[in-house]
Amino acid sequence: MSQSKTAPSERTRVRRLHERGSYDAASVYGVLDAMPLCHVGYIVDGKPHVTPTLQWREGDHVYWHGSAASRFLRAARGMHACLTVTMWDGMVMARSGFHHSANYRSCMVFGEVEMVEDAAHKTNRLEAMFDVWFPGRWDVLRPINAKELKATTVLRLPLNEASVKIRTGPPGDDEEDYALPIWAGVVPLSTATDEPVDDPRNLPGMTPPDHVRNFRVGRKV
Repeated sequence: MSQSKTAPSERTRVRRLHERGSYDAASVYGVLDAMPLCHVGYIVDGKPHVTPTLQWREGDHVYWHGSAASRFLRAARGMHACLTVTMWDGMVMARSGFHHSANYRSCMVFGEVEMVEDAAHKTNRLEAMFDVWFPGRWDVLRPINAKELKATTVLRLPLNEASVKIRTGPPGDDEEDYALPIWAGVVPLSTATDEPVDDPRNLPGMTPPDHVRNFRVGRKV
């Protein structure tokens, strides 16, 4: 995916409020890297299905994983899918109901699903997932075994057909409404990361490592 601004495809083109849309790599990467939670939409047996899962980005691909027993994931190979990530940054309170809105950052990725099947490649991708979210944790874990690897499906989409849409700032009221005695503004929202909670079966003296304490989502990158 080019780092410069690229032309959208017919599927990714932002048609309503197009000035909020971006198609460059930096914008796409920024949203994907800020929020692990995504939703993936598929058509299975002629019916739509949307599943929440966790995603991570490596270069110009976005990855997600799930159970090898999932019929959706088994059917996904070669299927066209849509992966979306959204962060809600604020409730926009206007002077009319029509102009109430939300501040948000969203990314939409379209493409043909590729399945990672080689065992070594799959292991490397799962390690990369941990390196994205919890740098250094993979190295201290009990190694993944063959049974666990077989039970895990890893899929990916290329990022050559993606768009970002972002809204920021105050409400945009009709000019005559600014004279009305009505409070307007933004109620900021964020995803908070609280203090880690110990597993009651931790061995004595165990404390959360830095890669746990430093974990954050929703950050602006």
